[in-house]
Amino acid sequence: MRSAICSRATGETSIELSLTLDGAGAYSIDTGCGFLNHMLELFARHGRFDLTLTCRGDVQVDDHHTVEDVAIVLGRAFSEALGDRAGIRRYGSCVLPMDEALILAAVDISGRAAVGDALEIPTEKVGDFDTQLVREFWWGFARSLGCAVHVRRLAGENSHHIIEGAFKAMARALAEAVSVDEAHAGEIPSTKGTIL
Repeated sequence: MRSAICSRATGETSIELSLTLDGAGAYSIDTGCGFLNHMLELFARHGRFDLTLTCRGDVQVDDHHTVEDVAIVLGRAFSEALGDRAGIRRYGSCVLPMDEALILAAVDISGRAAVGDALEIPTEKVGDFDTQLVREFWWGFARSLGCAVHVRRLAGENSHHIIEGAFKAMARALAEAVSVDEAHAGEIPSTKGTIL
């Protein structure tokens, strides 16, 4: 079973996380940030990843450290669960409608970090959540996993719908990218012979 248990403790956050890639979408998530909880719950469900996560962070300051550090630990858990990446499809993409929003997400588990963010979220806040933190989340995740992440708003006006669509679409893109290609099981999907 492809799974990982990761933790991170700093002066700003304390995080415990367990991840199973080949799961059923079960989750138990408490980050101290309600909107982030919601995004990670639907990320787990739509990717069919089993995810247990607790974070105690300095949310009295704001949610920045919590969002960034959770993303770092989540990316690390994906990396550990994938091991040497042998047999994975490596690439995944999804175009996902979320009410009036239409989101494109694509990922390449390449060993290199990059983020193409074209969500253009129209408001600065969704409730108490600072919408600039969505970009911080994907950068933390991409650096930690070693992947290129692209999220693009093709349509949409509601900030909540745009962000929710992005997390759902990326979950489905990642589920495709980490899935095992039975025709090439055991092979590293790169001419370099490694993607670590």
